[in-house]
Amino acid sequence: MKDNEKNRKLSESEQRRLRDYQALCEQMKEKGYRVRELTVSIVKANLFVAAAAVPVIGLGMFLFFFFHRDAPFRMMNGIVFLFAVLALTVVHELIHGLTWSVFSKDHFKDIEFGFMKEYLTPYCTCKVPLKKKGYVLGTLMPLITLGILPAVFALIVGNPDLLILGLVMILSAGGDVLIVLQLLRYKTDAKDIVLLDHPTQAGLAVFEK
Repeated sequence: MKDNEKNRKLSESEQRRLRDYQALCEQMKEKGYRVRELTVSIVKANLFVAAAAVPVIGLGMFLFFFFHRDAPFRMMNGIVFLFAVLALTVVHELIHGLTWSVFSKDHFKDIEFGFMKEYLTPYCTCKVPLKKKGYVLGTLMPLITLGILPAVFALIVGNPDLLILGLVMILSAGGDVLIVLQLLRYKTDAKDIVLLDHPTQAGLAVFEK
């Protein structure tokens, strides 16, 4: 399945980004860097989210009723909820871009957005290498700002609508969490390490020397 993702038909902008990415990889090799790609299958990410859904939602519900035993649990209108999730999905990608742009040379000019229509998945990519701290922070920022913080606030004030949205945003960041976990598992003795976001797949390239 991962090979199918690699071989999917790319848009013209994706093809351009992939050529730029490959050219940059060659430039880094010429400078003495070793290149290692760490990518995550979209299918694997979706399976991870599906497996995490029950414990994440279950824990959220348990904590809500533990702290607010007598609070009514009313869900917002289904259509409103759907539009809220769609809007937050767009904001999710924008937060990736805004955070990475803080750490990149030309800031938001280094950020591009795309959409994998085969998987109905929007994405954001940074076109230049970043240090590990900036890359990881940009990868996890949507999880923190749209998921964890709203969920915690909802538990404090007893707002079920905000809690559900927060939990959904936590789950929507499952692919981001997998990428960071894969990066943290990657062991190297190299002293000089920079990371380049992959332009058409979920994941990155590690440059080290």
